[in-house]
Amino acid sequence: MRRRNVNILLTGTASDSHTWNLVCLQLFLEELGHPVRNLGPCVTDELLTAACAADRPDLVVVSSVNGHGYRDGLGAVRALRGAGLRTPVVVGGKLSTAGRPDPVQRGRLLDAGCAAVFDDGDTGALRAWLDTAFGRRAVA
Repeated sequence: MRRRNVNILLTGTASDSHTWNLVCLQLFLEELGHPVRNLGPCVTDELLTAACAADRPDLVVVSSVNGHGYRDGLGAVRALRGAGLRTPVVVGGKLSTAGRPDPVQRGRLLDAGCAAVFDDGDTGALRAWLDTAFGRRAVA
């Protein structure tokens, strides 16, 4: 069985200037066979919305390591939904400066329209979610 290739738009958040997380995630997702367009760090809600509208990806992956992923991710998904875009969005990384997962923040992200929220560094959960959300197909 093989994963379905998912066209992914990968992005950092508006306030996060880190790039290593995005490069690592891009390599991870490409190793799984998914084409990835990496928007890079410091992506505003407007830039993300425009890129999503133009590219029509199957999935938007938002990554943050500066501790403001919850706030910025919430703004990003609200902007996408406000623009009428229904592309699945997942958010992961360091979502707060508290350094630990917050179930209230996770719930708010899901309520705002995120398909999934991942803890910092949990690529196994992202991989499993991709398998479930986009299914598997047999290789002939």
